[in-house]
Amino acid sequence: MPSISDVPSWYAAHKRALKAKEKSYIDPDTGYSVFTELAHLERGVCCGSRCRHCPFNHVNCRTPPSET
Repeated sequence: MPSISDVPSWYAAHKRALKAKEKSYIDPDTGYSVFTELAHLERGVCCGSRCRHCPFNHVNCRTPPSET
C-alpha cells in the first residue's frame, strides 16, 4: 500500500469531483482546471491532449504523458 506521501495532491480533489459527478476540479497545486474521468468518458474518445485522467490510454497522443 502506498504511503500518503506517494499519493499526488490532486488525487483527493479528483475523487471528490467524481463522487459529486463533476466534470472538472481545480488542481490544488497549480490552480488549473482539470477534466475528470467522467468528462472524458462523456466525450467518448481520447482528444490527444495527454490529459491526466484519460480513460482511453492516451491512444490519440503522439507521446504518452510519461515521456515528457
